[in-house]
Amino acid sequence: MNRPTFEEGVAASVARDPRYKEEAYAFVRDALDRTIKQQLESGQRRPPGHVAGPELVAGARDHALDLFGPLSRTVLESWGVETTGDLGHIVFNLIETGVFSKSATDQQSDFEAVFDFEEVFEKPFRPKPTSKRA
Repeated sequence: MNRPTFEEGVAASVARDPRYKEEAYAFVRDALDRTIKQQLESGQRRPPGHVAGPELVAGARDHALDLFGPLSRTVLESWGVETTGDLGHIVFNLIETGVFSKSATDQQSDFEAVFDFEEVFEKPFRPKPTSKRA
């Protein structure tokens, strides 16, 4: 059996699990590519192309902040991504369609509660309190 294209895998995933929009899948793929590239550039030795769940979540965080800045949470939520666990669901949907692969130790739970969206995507952009001088 031939491996499906990314687009075919996304279409099958969206049909089976409509919680996430196609853009969310493309975002996760781009975050994965970025994370792999950063690992290679930093000299980290990994099995070819393998990224652990928490590493991918960190890469997705950085990718979202670079692309969307203070709108990161709004954009991700518009695609159905409200928690780091949602990133795991997207990854495992792509694994089930044969687009992504996993190691024997990879689990969907690796993506759960890695960070809080409010803490990462909103809090840093809130105005800082100013002190009033008399």
